[in-house]
Parts: sequence; C-alpha cells; structure tokens
Amino acid sequence: MQQLPLEVRLADHAVFASFHAAGNELLVHQLRAAATGAGQPPLWIWAPPGHGKSHLLQAAVALADEAGRRAAYVPLGATPALPVGFLEGMGALNLVCLDDLPAVALQPEWERALFRLYEELRASGGNLVVASSGSPVETAVGLADLASRLKSGATFRVQALDDEGRLCALQMRANFRGFELPAETGRYLLARVGRSSAELFRLLDTLDRAALAAQKRLTIPFVRQVLGG
Repeated sequence: MQQLPLEVRLADHAVFASFHAAGNELLVHQLRAAATGAGQPPLWIWAPPGHGKSHLLQAAVALADEAGRRAAYVPLGATPALPVGFLEGMGALNLVCLDDLPAVALQPEWERALFRLYEELRASGGNLVVASSGSPVETAVGLADLASRLKSGATFRVQALDDEGRLCALQMRANFRGFELPAETGRYLLARVGRSSAELFRLLDTLDRAALAAQKRLTIPFVRQVLGG
C-alpha cells in the first residue's frame, strides 16, 4: 500500500466489514471489483459530505492491500495540501482512489497531473476511483479531456441510510471496535445527533473511549452522563 506523507493514513475502521451497505450493494460490489481486478473503467462516486465516501475509498484500498496489490488513497482536500507532484509514479499502481475531487478541480496544474495519472493507469491496467460531492455534471472540470475520461465509467451516488440503517451502521462500527452498542442506546444517540453518519461515528468513538476509561457499558444513563444530560 502506498503510504502518504503529512501523517495521512488509512483509518483502521475504514473497511468493507464495517460499512452497512444497504442501498449501496452494487456500488460496494463495483469497488471490490476495482480493488481486486485490472483494467476496469473509472468509477465516480458522489454524495454530500457525511455519506461514507471516504470510508468506501479507504476500504477499497485496504482490500487491494490484502490481495497483495499496490494501491493508494489520495485525499485531495487534505490539510496541509498535498503537492501536485505527489501523484508522480502512481500510474504504476493497481488502484488509485482520489477523494474530494472538487478540492483541485479547475486548477490547471492539478488537472494536467490527473490526466497523466489516468492515462498511465489505463496503459498499465490500473484502476481509478474518484469521489466528489457532486455528480459528473455538477462537478466543474476545466480540462475537457480529463472531464470526458472521468465520465467514461460508471457513476454511483452513495445512498443515505434511513434511521434503521444508521442504527445498524452504528452497531456494526461498535462490533468492529470490539464493544456492544445496545439498540436502545443507539436509538437514543440517533434522536440527539444530526443525520450525518460521520458525526455519529465520531461520537461513537468518543463514547467508546469514555466507556473504556470508566469500565462501563454504553447504557443510556452512562451516555447521558458523558454527553452532559
């Protein structure tokens, strides 16, 4: 797996086993295929923030790594910003997952580098996955050749989960981390927190650390205490 500078690393929880795929089964299938196959058309996945795009991209890279393939997850919107030269040499990888395309779109130097990366991957049989907050039509790309190539493959919108799906996702994340989240506690959290899965997962991580420190289970009274009412 290609390691990134600037302390950017794959999240340990970002694997397919901890992603509740309801409504996104075909997308997950396609990402698995991109992680383990060769010479496939590019994939474009999109959704507003908080729908799990970064999780899915990192899960694909983790799966490719497990299969003994060379892969990289590239957060284009990272802080501090990645240098454009960071993409050099990635055309020889088996899989490259580019997150947050709008962060560098309409920057000519970046767009030329992305075009070169696409062509190098195509020539070597590597696969490319791109994530954006908008569809290909909604995401402005100035370099026409790059835009046409990125649009040449399949496009998937990451479907949002309903409340039961969000509860299942929370419980899957908890199980993956090695603790139990009772359904009643999960529903209590859903009633208190916004609909963003990312926000819910951050809160779950906080509660996990608090429960470990206090040697407590995640009951509603304990969660209420941690959250201050």
